[in-house]
Amino acid sequence: MNAHPPAITALILAGGRGSRMGGIDKGLQNFRGLPLALQTLMRLQMQSLPPEEILLNANRNLSAYESLGVPVWPDTIDGFAGPLAGFLTGLERCETPLLLTVPCDSPLFPLDLIERLCQALDEQDADLAMAAAPESDGQVRAQPVFCLLKVSLLESLVSFTHAGGRKIDAWTGQHRCALVPFNEDGDEPHAFANANTLPELLQLESL
Repeated sequence: MNAHPPAITALILAGGRGSRMGGIDKGLQNFRGLPLALQTLMRLQMQSLPPEEILLNANRNLSAYESLGVPVWPDTIDGFAGPLAGFLTGLERCETPLLLTVPCDSPLFPLDLIERLCQALDEQDADLAMAAAPESDGQVRAQPVFCLLKVSLLESLVSFTHAGGRKIDAWTGQHRCALVPFNEDGDEPHAFANANTLPELLQLESL
């Protein structure tokens, strides 16, 4: 990796409907005594290669998120359009060459996430780098919301979303993508576990 990697902005994705949690705002639910979004923010600050700036994408309860002390931006696409709408918001607001996206509901993600994605992006001369990890069935799958993007992809994403595109893999498939495997030795089996329901959140909290 370059001795002086480019500056990175991190974006916490908290703009979903929380439909599987009964419509409650997932990022504001407590995990070990603190809101999930704050746990995610702290995890980003602890990275071996910490981001230069942290932004947050949310579509409701904006003042509650603003109290976390980082800039908060809602989707520029109406209707809770999914993670790509958050990607678009982040790329539009990013003032560094690279943007990292992480969801608000996976508070145990690796502390070397940024460093390893940045290294793969550089070594493979890719447009974006994405985490991959074994899931419960043993299959290694991409974790597309854990993504490091070149800001130069903004024009492509604008075109894709304006044409009605909403699926992450349909858009990332148009670009050179470095897949970065994590947890290959099995020592962090819950690194990318996410809480879609309140029981899942309680189970994650008890690990």
